[in-house]
Amino acid sequence: MLEKTTPSPAIEDYLQGIYGLTAEGDAVISARLARRMNVTPPTAWAAVQRMSRDGLVQLDTKKSISLTPGGRELAESIVRRHRLAERFLTDVLGFGWADAHIEAHRFEHGISPKIEEGIIALLKNPLTCPHGSPIPGSGYSLPADAVPLSQLNSGDAATVTLISEELEEDFEILQYLERGRIMPTKSVKVLEKAGGVIILEVNDAQVPLSTEVASRIRVNLA
Repeated sequence: MLEKTTPSPAIEDYLQGIYGLTAEGDAVISARLARRMNVTPPTAWAAVQRMSRDGLVQLDTKKSISLTPGGRELAESIVRRHRLAERFLTDVLGFGWADAHIEAHRFEHGISPKIEEGIIALLKNPLTCPHGSPIPGSGYSLPADAVPLSQLNSGDAATVTLISEELEEDFEILQYLERGRIMPTKSVKVLEKAGGVIILEVNDAQVPLSTEVASRIRVNLA
């Protein structure tokens, strides 16, 4: 049975990473988790073993990692606090899109249930974080017809729906997307695809993206 103890901030970050990888449909293995957390594989594996011991995750015969029901409940709470923190930092305090993600990692660990309720009320029940990810408990889910930006062809127009959490963890990429206005609710048009690069038109400006980055951005065709 899962003990009712508060995990350390480091373990909360790992739970959040596993939740994000699972939501994106990726198989969660120790090496992939290490890349997400920007740590060495042995460090990630040690954390996984600790979480397994504490009943937060389980491993199958191929050592794929999944959250237990108790681990998922904790992860959803952590992710909800993080995404609400991002919303508060951008919508109320005026933080930039990229800076808010970094600061939210520090802020989220100190958000009590009472503060969480206050932020939800202040922001009038937000559905997503600034990057488009659903806030757990909001009832919102990503549109079923959202597709990777990399699948669009020249001439296609679309509305940005989601920037994946994998991209969120790269501060420079987030800054680049923010400068280029490649953000949820913004309209983009594919001008050209060649050599692993997609040229987008955004607000009358041309913004190049690698297909790898574009594959982690979800859009809805116009």
